[in-house]
Amino acid sequence: MIRHTVVFTLRHEPGSPKEGAFLTEAKKLADIPGVEKFEQLRQVSPKNDFRFGFSMEFADQAAYSGYNDHPFHVAFVRDRWVPEVERFLEIDYEPLG
Repeated sequence: MIRHTVVFTLRHEPGSPKEGAFLTEAKKLADIPGVEKFEQLRQVSPKNDFRFGFSMEFADQAAYSGYNDHPFHVAFVRDRWVPEVERFLEIDYEPLG
């Protein structure tokens, strides 16, 4: 199993229609084959200044690779993520033992 996570801050004003449109469009990532347990999260800790997070799981590397190469994911990254995300940190995990 691979858990794919990303924390990020958008270029948009908090609570703005553009922020909402980005988050709504991102929900469609959950429909890509192989995506399990998709979550959109709001960061609440004062320990960092990222605003949002996405978390999802994949059964194996093949499912994760299929997600990365899926046409919707590729288009989302190109058309939404790159122009709208100010900064981010991506972390992918595998369970230990």
